[in-house]
Amino acid sequence: MIRNSLSTLTRAACVALSAAILLAGCGEEKKPAQTAAAADAAKIHVGVVQLVEHEALDATVKGFIDALAERGYKDGEKITIDRQNAQGDQTTLANIGSRFVSDNAKLIFASSTPAVQAMARATKTIPVVATAVTSFEAARVVKSDKEPGGNVTGVSNLGPIAAQMALLVEMTGDATKTGAVGVLYNPSEVNAEYQVEKFRAEAQARGIRLIEGSVSNVNDIPQAMNAMRGKVCAMWLPTDNVLAAGAATVARLARDMKLPVFASDTGSVRNGLLAVISVDYYELGRLTGNLGADILEGKKSPATTPIAFQDAQKPIINLTAAEAIGFRISPEVLERSETIK
Repeated sequence: MIRNSLSTLTRAACVALSAAILLAGCGEEKKPAQTAAAADAAKIHVGVVQLVEHEALDATVKGFIDALAERGYKDGEKITIDRQNAQGDQTTLANIGSRFVSDNAKLIFASSTPAVQAMARATKTIPVVATAVTSFEAARVVKSDKEPGGNVTGVSNLGPIAAQMALLVEMTGDATKTGAVGVLYNPSEVNAEYQVEKFRAEAQARGIRLIEGSVSNVNDIPQAMNAMRGKVCAMWLPTDNVLAAGAATVARLARDMKLPVFASDTGSVRNGLLAVISVDYYELGRLTGNLGADILEGKKSPATTPIAFQDAQKPIINLTAAEAIGFRISPEVLERSETIK
């Protein structure tokens, strides 16, 4: 009887021990997944949003991500980047802002004026760094460029309007003395309106007549340009997201109209417009990325970090565009310019 009891006890003990080992083994199998989830949760969440896809905004995003990586904030390692594109839709921008807030982002990067405005409405606490914004003050996302005073700061993409006008006048010669200059822009974009106001002042100071046209989307471009056909000797475009996205359309119409079109961003010239003096959008992104890294490291605060500005580059001229419209460029201009084909 004693042997049977011991045997029974021994068998029971073995069963219990086997079960414990099995459970322990199962726990070990789950541990790597749990560890990975914990590691992901520990990564810093960074939201990245651009209004629409075009060369200038794409360059700012690349510059931002590259600069963060060089500072030790590489996507998938120390940080997790949630990259979003609103495709030009304001409602989508608002939803993206809500997404970043609910995901507890520690930093938001916004490329374009509408994007930073939407992020500023979405949060008053998460640091927001932005670029491709002509005037942070005009966009009403800071108290002033020198003292932002809130959770938003960044790098302006304001180009040298006076230098752009001077280049247009120099390259077109006497044409502006008798002919008008066309201006095309989206009046609903604060950044575009801000630049056009400055361009108007330059034109008035030089006695140049302007003919203005407005667009609200890319599909409006042909009608607006055709309305100026035969009435203008040249055209100037501000940094405008609608026009940047439709640069190829503008270039096609410019070739048909034999019209020199001067841009305010390098991407539009690479896409077929004649000439530009502008800032470097990739470098804008890098400057903003380094600013974001400083904020993550506690070295800077948006409230006390002034809006930064970048010096303009030398003129860039598209020789293929010039040839297509039969436009002659003086040796003096070519000598000091970067040329592309």
